[in-house]
Amino acid sequence: MKNSLHIIGGVIGAVADFLATLLVLELGGFGNQADPIMSGLLALLVFAPAGALVGLVIGTWLGMRWRGRNDAGGLARNSLKAFGVVVALCAVAGGAYFWYAVSTATPWLNPNAANPILQFEVRLPAGAALPAAAQDIAIELQTDRNLMPGETRFNQFRRDGDRSVIVGDVELAFRTATRQLQVKIKGQPDRVFRIGLSGKAPHAP
Repeated sequence: MKNSLHIIGGVIGAVADFLATLLVLELGGFGNQADPIMSGLLALLVFAPAGALVGLVIGTWLGMRWRGRNDAGGLARNSLKAFGVVVALCAVAGGAYFWYAVSTATPWLNPNAANPILQFEVRLPAGAALPAAAQDIAIELQTDRNLMPGETRFNQFRRDGDRSVIVGDVELAFRTATRQLQVKIKGQPDRVFRIGLSGKAPHAP
């Protein structure tokens, strides 16, 4: 507990200077507009960590001053301890994010996961005819991330009074709330239906 204030000061200093460095770079217009990806990587992986190390040492020193200690050897030891705590916290946070990302990943990143399936029924306007064959209809899920062809269940097509009902399903491959279903039937105008699901749609039996 005696050295905890030094370590806490170092951790707070590291986090504060990491964020402050990113903010200063952003407000200062750092980067090459022709290569924003490389500029972002430099800021995130080089300059911000360097700022975090400076903040860590300063925070540790302030903690030591608060406790009435200011020897160089103690500063080095406590800075190293604070650095170890920062690394451990980063590892825990990174591991938690990795677990979340894999457990909710797209089928390509997590092939063993059950793929979310959207089952749909589309009721056509009154008087609209059912397609004569499966090849006369095309279903496509459109999102801001991808396009996914749908599977029609032609044997489940039916009529509900004077309205034709189309049945099918499509995979939800990406986590996004921007989804719409496009229905193309030969000889009829294209129809688009907005899908009001959350970005991370839950499974349902």
